[in-house]
Amino acid sequence: MNLLQELGLDRATLSADLAHARVLVVGDVMLDRYWFGDVSRISPEAPVPVARIGRMEERAGGAANVARNIASLGGKASILSVVGDDEAATALERLMLEDGITTLLKRDAAISTTIKLRVVARQQQLIRLDFEDAPSREILADKLEQYQAVLAEHDVVILSDYGKGGLTHVTRMIELARAAGKPVLIDPKGDDYAKYAGATLLTPNRSEFKEVAGSWHSEEQLIAKAQALRAELQLDALLVTRSEEGMTLFRAEGALHQPTFAREVYDVSGAGDTVIGTMGLALAAGLSLPLAMSLANAAAGIVVGKLGTAVCTQQELFAV
Repeated sequence: MNLLQELGLDRATLSADLAHARVLVVGDVMLDRYWFGDVSRISPEAPVPVARIGRMEERAGGAANVARNIASLGGKASILSVVGDDEAATALERLMLEDGITTLLKRDAAISTTIKLRVVARQQQLIRLDFEDAPSREILADKLEQYQAVLAEHDVVILSDYGKGGLTHVTRMIELARAAGKPVLIDPKGDDYAKYAGATLLTPNRSEFKEVAGSWHSEEQLIAKAQALRAELQLDALLVTRSEEGMTLFRAEGALHQPTFAREVYDVSGAGDTVIGTMGLALAAGLSLPLAMSLANAAAGIVVGKLGTAVCTQQELFAV
C-alpha cells in the first residue's frame, strides 16, 4: 500500500484538485548558482584548494524555490518579490517562467538581486559567496499594493521569510489575507515571531523554534512550549520540522507527530521550502492540515536525497 492509499486519497482526484489550486508566494527570492569542479592541488599563493570548474548550473532559490515546488507538484504558483534590475533578475525570471510560475517581480534599480554562489567539488561544498541588498521602502510599498490587488485570485498565501527585507510589511499582509478569507502560511526567520501573529500556520525548523522558545528536555516540554507559542500568537497551527526526528503539528486539538520519510539524507538545503510549498498547495486543494502534513513529510523526504536547491515532483510524491 502506498502513501495515497494509506491516507485514503484517490490519485486522479488529488491530481485534479492540485491542478486547480492557486498559491501566492511572497518573500525573498534569490538566484542559486552552482559551480561544479574538481580539486587536485593546493594553490601556491595560499593554503587553499584550487577548483577547476567544469560545469555551472543556475536554480531559482529562496521563496522562488517554494514556488518551484508548488509548480512541480502540479499546482498554480505565483511569486511576488523584489529583485534588482540586473542580469541575475532576468535569469531568475527566465528560470521561473520555464517552470510555469507566474512572476510578479518588482525591479529596483538601486539594489542587486540576491545571489548565492556555491563552489562544489567531489560532492562537497568548498565555499559559498553571497551577494545581497535590502529593497527600498518605496518599492516595498508598491509591492504591498500589488499584493492587495492579486490576493483575491489565489486560494492560499505563503510568506517565505529569508530575512532579506522583502517581508517588511508581513503584519499587514497577514491582516489583508485573513480579512479576505485566505489561509496564510509562514516560514519564519529570526527570534521575533510577534510580527507573525494571526497567521494560519508557522513552519519553523527545530533550531529556529529553539531560538524563540528555548530548549526542551522531553517531549512533554516541547509540546508545552509549542502550544504556548501557538496560543500566544493566535495561530491555527504550528508545524515544527525536526530533521531526522520527523515533524510535529500542534493544534488546539493536540499534537500530531510523524517520523521522517527520508531514506537517505544527502542535502537538507531547501527542504523547508518543500515542506511549506507542499502544505500550502495541499490546503489550497482542500485537504486538512494532517493530510497536508503527511504529503509535506513525504515530499521533504524525497528532496533531502537530492543535491542543492531541489524540488519534489508529483510523480515522485505519488510513488511513495
